[in-house]
Amino acid sequence: RSIAMTDRPTQPNSWQPRIVAFFCNWCTYTAADLAGVSRLKYAPNVRVIRLMCSGRVDPQFVLDALARGADGVLLGGCHPGDCHYVEGNYKALRRFELLQRLLQELGIERPRVRLEWISASEGERVRTVINEMAEQLRALGPLNLPGRFADWDREMARLEQDVQRQETAVLA
Repeated sequence: RSIAMTDRPTQPNSWQPRIVAFFCNWCTYTAADLAGVSRLKYAPNVRVIRLMCSGRVDPQFVLDALARGADGVLLGGCHPGDCHYVEGNYKALRRFELLQRLLQELGIERPRVRLEWISASEGERVRTVINEMAEQLRALGPLNLPGRFADWDREMARLEQDVQRQETAVLA
C-alpha cells in the first residue's frame, strides 16, 4: 500500500492524525513487535515502515511522507552506542537535526517529526511514544501539506498573471 493518505474521516471531531514511522529492524521495529505481542494498546493511526537501520532514513523519505498527507513522522533507532551498524544512529541524528532546520524554514512545527532511541526490549516505550505523538499532533491539528501545495500553486499562478500584466502594460 502506498503511503498516500487520502482516506480521512469526514466529520471534523473524528479527525485523527496520520503518523508514518520509520523503525530500525534490530531495535525499534522489534520493540513495536513486542508491544503487539504483549497486547499493549497504542494509537492505531501509525503506519510502520521497517528499515535495516535508522541511518538509512533519507530526509527525502520524511518530506515525501509529509507531502503525501502524513501529519507527523516518527523515526526510531537503536540507542547510541548500540547500533548494529556501528554508527548508523549517529548518522540518523545528524540528518534529523538538518531536517528539523529545514522544516522550521518551511513553517512546519518541530513536534511533527520526532526521533526516538528505543531498544528491542522497550515495547512499553513504543506505546508511550506513539500515544504521546498522536496527542501532540491532535493538539496541532492537520498539517495538510497537499492542500497547502494547491494554495501555493494558485498563489504562484496569480503572481505570474500579475507579472504578465505588468510586462504587457510596459510594452503597450
